Amino acid sequence: MAKKRLAVAFTGPSNSGKTTLILKVARKLIHEHGKEVAIVKNDPKDKARFDVAGKDSYKFSDTGAEVIVTSPTRTTLFSHRHKELDDIVALFGDFDILLVEGLKNLPLPRISIFRDQLDPDYFPYMNALAIDHSIDPSEYDLPDNIAMLDLNCADDVIEWILNNAKVI
Repeated sequence: MAKKRLAVAFTGPSNSGKTTLILKVARKLIHEHGKEVAIVKNDPKDKARFDVAGKDSYKFSDTGAEVIVTSPTRTTLFSHRHKELDDIVALFGDFDILLVEGLKNLPLPRISIFRDQLDPDYFPYMNALAIDHSIDPSEYDLPDNIAMLDLNCADDVIEWILNNAKVI
């Protein structure tokens, strides 16, 4: 029988705490819940750098080729082509939960993360809202049926994920 795999996305403005929350959630899912976790991070401004000029993997990738670097402890893909979610998921192989940072066009349940103020432009994309004490949600006209989560409580976020993530 195939394993039930779940996927959920996180979105929010820069410096809202997305990466920190995903790290907390991933660590707890792995170490306390015994789950295998896969993470996809979107780089919308194409500014992430993964290799160092002069190294073989950089030289191979710099040719424009699709490159996989494998070692006893990791496998890294350097790709010059856009990959759809199904292609990315296939690269991971076996996992229980996929956490996606960004990519708000994907049809996944989405947790929006904010500090200090909310941006209503995110409202149409969110299913849950993770905030801290710096935001008073009563000051905003939030859509109905948005789950409210404590940004500083990874257990709340995990419970929401386990109950609401998309089976993929």
